[in-house]
Amino acid sequence: MAALEAAEAALEAAEAALGRRQEQQEEEEEENHNHDREGGGEPAALNGLVVSENMKSKNVDVKIPESELEAEDRGAEEERPRESDSNILDLSSDYPRDKHISIQRHLADLEKLADLREDQRKPCPLCPEEKFKACYSHKLHRHLQNLHWKVSVEFEGYRMCICHLPCRPVKPNLAGDQTLSKMGAHYHCIICSATIVRRTDMIGHINRHVNKGETESRFSTVRAPKSSFRVVKESATDVQVLPNHSTPQKTDSYFNPKMKLNRQLIFCALAVLAGERKPIECLDAFGATGIMGLQWAKHLRSSVKVTINDCNENSVTMIKENCHLNKMKVKLNNREEDNGETVGNGEENSDTIEVTKMDANVVMHLRSFDFIHLDPFGTSVNYLDSAFRNVRNLGIVSLTSTDISSLYAKAQHVALRHYGCNIVRTEYYKELAARAVIAAVTRAAARCNKGIEVLLAVALEHFVLVVVRVLRGPTPADDSAKKVRYLIHCQWCEERVFQKEGNMVEENPYQQLPCDCHGSMPGKTAVLLGPLWSGALFNTGFLRRMLLEAVQYGLDEAQPLLKTLVSEAECTTPKHFSTHSPGDENKQEECGVYIRTPNTSAESYLVHGKRKSEEVLRGTAKRQRAEHSAEHPPFYYNIHRHSIKGMNMPKLNKFLNYLSEAGYRVSRTHFDPMGVRTNAPLAQFKTILMKYSTPTYVGAQAEGPVHLPGEIQVGEEVPAAAVIKVEEAELAEDDKSGVAAAVVTESCPTPCAAE
Repeated sequence: MAALEAAEAALEAAEAALGRRQEQQEEEEEENHNHDREGGGEPAALNGLVVSENMKSKNVDVKIPESELEAEDRGAEEERPRESDSNILDLSSDYPRDKHISIQRHLADLEKLADLREDQRKPCPLCPEEKFKACYSHKLHRHLQNLHWKVSVEFEGYRMCICHLPCRPVKPNLAGDQTLSKMGAHYHCIICSATIVRRTDMIGHINRHVNKGETESRFSTVRAPKSSFRVVKESATDVQVLPNHSTPQKTDSYFNPKMKLNRQLIFCALAVLAGERKPIECLDAFGATGIMGLQWAKHLRSSVKVTINDCNENSVTMIKENCHLNKMKVKLNNREEDNGETVGNGEENSDTIEVTKMDANVVMHLRSFDFIHLDPFGTSVNYLDSAFRNVRNLGIVSLTSTDISSLYAKAQHVALRHYGCNIVRTEYYKELAARAVIAAVTRAAARCNKGIEVLLAVALEHFVLVVVRVLRGPTPADDSAKKVRYLIHCQWCEERVFQKEGNMVEENPYQQLPCDCHGSMPGKTAVLLGPLWSGALFNTGFLRRMLLEAVQYGLDEAQPLLKTLVSEAECTTPKHFSTHSPGDENKQEECGVYIRTPNTSAESYLVHGKRKSEEVLRGTAKRQRAEHSAEHPPFYYNIHRHSIKGMNMPKLNKFLNYLSEAGYRVSRTHFDPMGVRTNAPLAQFKTILMKYSTPTYVGAQAEGPVHLPGEIQVGEEVPAAAVIKVEEAELAEDDKSGVAAAVVTESCPTPCAAE
C-alpha cells in the first residue's frame, strides 16, 4: 500500500507541475502577443532567452535562460514527493523493496532521511510538523534516538520504528471528500504493511507471520521452508506441523498433543465397526494435519476407505505431504498421486487416502459414509444435520466438542444459543454437558427420521466426546426423541431427578424430588434444566470390544479409561471387573441389539455332544441380557461435596463397598475422580457416609474421650469401629512402610485419623 500511495502521489505531482507549466507558457504567449501588437516590446524568444512576467514589486523584466527554467521545473517535481515523507520508499536495501521509511537497519540510515546539517533546521521525517517542529541536528538526533529508535521492533536485522505520520489509507467522509484519517503513534509491518498501534501487538503480529511462514512476500502467503516444520510421531504415524500447531486461531494445521486420548478412543470405535463389516467408508471432516485419518489407514489398512477433508488450502497441502511422509497414496478428484516412496517395500501397497478440499457440510451432503467424525474448533452443532443426512444405517457418528466454556456452564447464554439447553454449574456439570450434547444430536437425527444408540460419552478437561450409532427409521427416531427430557435440580442439596414422561402439567413438581427442601426452605428451591438426554451414556458390549482393540493395537493411554468406562456402564466396582474371561466375546455379541458381528467365538467354547454345555450357554446369554437391560444410574455424587464437617471420610473404594453392602448399585465415574455413581438417594448416601466417617481429633492428642455428634448413636459406632480396625490393619500390611497405620487402644475405640 505504501508503494502504491507513493507512486500515485508522484504521478499527481508530475501532472500538477506540467499543468502549471502549460498555463505559464499560455500566459506568456498572450502577454507577448499583446505587447507586440502595441509595438513597444521585444520578441518573445531571443537567443534562447525567455522574458519573464513583470515583477509586481519592481516592475522590471528579468531574462532567465530556458534551460534553467526546465531545471527548476524538474526540481519542483522531485521536491513534491519529498514533502510527504510518509510515502518515501527506501530503495537502497535489498530485502523488501517497498518498505516504509520507518523501517531501517541502523540509526544512521534514519538520520540520513533527515539530512542533518549544522547550519540549518531540519524536520523529523517520522513526525508531522505540528507535532515536532524543525530543529538543529543535535536536538533532532536525540529525538530520533529516544522517541523512535529505542521503542522500535526488531525483525531479521531491521528495525520497525514508531511513526507519527498520517499513514492510514484515504477514506471518504460523509460529504464524499477524500481525507486522510488521523491516528497517533503506530508501527508499519515489514511483511504486510499493516499499521499496528501498540508495540506488544506489533511483536505478536510479527510472530504470527513467522509461525505461518509469511516472511518473504507482502499480500501473498508463502509456506514456510522445510526447516521450519517439525515432525511429530504419534501411534507410529508421522506428521509435519508448524511451530504454532497447538494454537487453532493462529495456524492452518492445528495439532493438539493433549487430544491423543481422544484420537485413541475414536480409533478404537472405528476398529470395532470395521470388525462388524468391511470395507467401511470413513470421513475425517476436519483434517488439519491429517493425523487421525492417517492412523486409520495405517493400522486398519484395507478394512477402511479413508477420506480426509479440509476447507483450507494450506491444510490440504500439508495433508498430502503427510500422506507421502507415511508412504500413502493420495487420491484427488478420481485420480491418484503416487509418490516415488510409496512402493518402497516389496509388498503390495493398497493404502489410498482420498483428500478433498471443500466445506464439511458439502462433502457430507454429497456422499454417504459409514463412519463420520466431527472435530471442529468449538461446537459441532452446525454440522449435525449434514452428518445425519447421508450416514448409512448402523453407521457411527462421533463428534468432539471443545466449547468447554459453554458446556461446563461458564457461558450459559452460549449453551442456550448453541444447544437450546438451560444449564447451571452443578457438582455433576461434566455429565450435564455430555447429556446436553447428546440431546442436540438426538434432535438432529430425529429431523432426518433416524434414531440413535449412545455407545460412548466422555467429558474430560479439554473436550466432550460423544459416539452414537445411527438407527434408520421413524420408530427408532421416536424412541430416541422420547428420551430427551427436562431435569429438576434442587439448588439446596443438589438432589436431581428427571421429569416424568407425559404432557400433563403437575400441580406441584417439587413432589418428584426425593428431598424435602421445598418444605423446609423458604422460596423456590429447584430449577428446571434441559432438555437433556435421559437414557444410558454407555454400551457395555461396545466398550468391551473397544478395550480389546486398545489392547491389540497397544493404545496404553486409552486402556485405563476404557476399563473405568466398562465398570461405570455395568455399575460395578473395579475389583469385580475382568477383561480376559472366556465369556467376554459372547457377552460383546449379545449385549447390543443392533450390533452385527460374526459369532465365531461361541463355537470355540462349545463342547459338542454335551447337552449341558448348550444349557450353560443359554443361561449365560439370558443372564447377560438381564444385566444389560438395566441401565446404569443417572448422575453421580461427589463424596467431598457431601462430607461432614469435623469428620474424616472413609477411603473411596471402601465407601463403595459400604454402599454395595447396603444393597445399592455403585461404581466410580470418569467424570469426577471423587464421584460415586449410585442409585441410592442422596439422604441414604449421606447417612452411610456419616456412619463410616471418623471424628477428627482437636489438639493432636493421641488419647482421650471421643465426643461424637448427637445424631450418631453409640450402638452404630461399635461395629463401624471394628470394621475400620480390620481395614486399617490390612492397609498397614499392604503398605509395608514400617510405619503404624493406626493407633488403637481401649480408651480410643476409633482409629486416630490415619487416613
